[in-house]
Amino acid sequence: MELPSSSPPQPMATSTQHVPNKLFSFEFPSSPQPSDHPEEIFHFSHQQHPLAKVLLPELFTCAGCKEYGAGKRFACQKCDFQLHDFCAFSPPSLKTHPLHGQHQLHFHSKPKQGGILWVKCDICEKPVKGFTFRCSACSFQMHPCCAMLSTQVSFPVHPHSLKLLPPMALSSGSGNDHPGFVCGECKRKRSGRVYRCTVCDYHLHAVCAKNMMNGLQANGIKVSPEKPSMLGAAARVASLVIVEFIGGLFEGIGESVGQVLVQDIGRGRCVSRRRRIE
Repeated sequence: MELPSSSPPQPMATSTQHVPNKLFSFEFPSSPQPSDHPEEIFHFSHQQHPLAKVLLPELFTCAGCKEYGAGKRFACQKCDFQLHDFCAFSPPSLKTHPLHGQHQLHFHSKPKQGGILWVKCDICEKPVKGFTFRCSACSFQMHPCCAMLSTQVSFPVHPHSLKLLPPMALSSGSGNDHPGFVCGECKRKRSGRVYRCTVCDYHLHAVCAKNMMNGLQANGIKVSPEKPSMLGAAARVASLVIVEFIGGLFEGIGESVGQVLVQDIGRGRCVSRRRRIE
């Protein structure tokens, strides 16, 4: 990736090698104040080239956590590799993090295998595709940018402080819709944790709060929390074709049996057990 000549990075005379268990850490809610970060680093995830600290307003996808970012980043001047600053300096562990204080969280550079589907972040409920903080005692995990959040936050978009609702407060909803929890930022309903104002009836999705931590909001970039996926749309069309095909096959073995199997496939379930049809 060729960086714009108008704002070239100013690297230090010496570079710093960064691995998750050495030297610098970022200011996560449960970590100490960070040291002054160098202008150039060698990161374990991109050992062939140094990464320079730059400030650019354009949208990018972090090569570490695979989430969007804008503004501050560490970027390679020779190829298209960029990291959030907090991903570049993720500590090896987070002790007593406010979002999961009961257990220690450990940094992992690769997501946990969850079959054909990505495992979701317990805060924003978006898929975890890269860097993550994961609990070894339970199934909890979250993106590094979600780890920048806390139980109580303040943002320029709202004059009052916001408090994170417990997960059980969202359980009254049906599916991905949580009645009453329309986000004041994206004006939508969705799954994932929600912040509520301590003074008024303002709500903010954790995923929208995350966009304020990773530089999107500060740089005037709006990304839909549920960005349509071309692959997902193609998969839905293919599943409908398969359902119609299997439905025709089962016409010869009984309408009730075929209907049950087709309904299960249409709901996205693969049923291997036999059902007794009366």
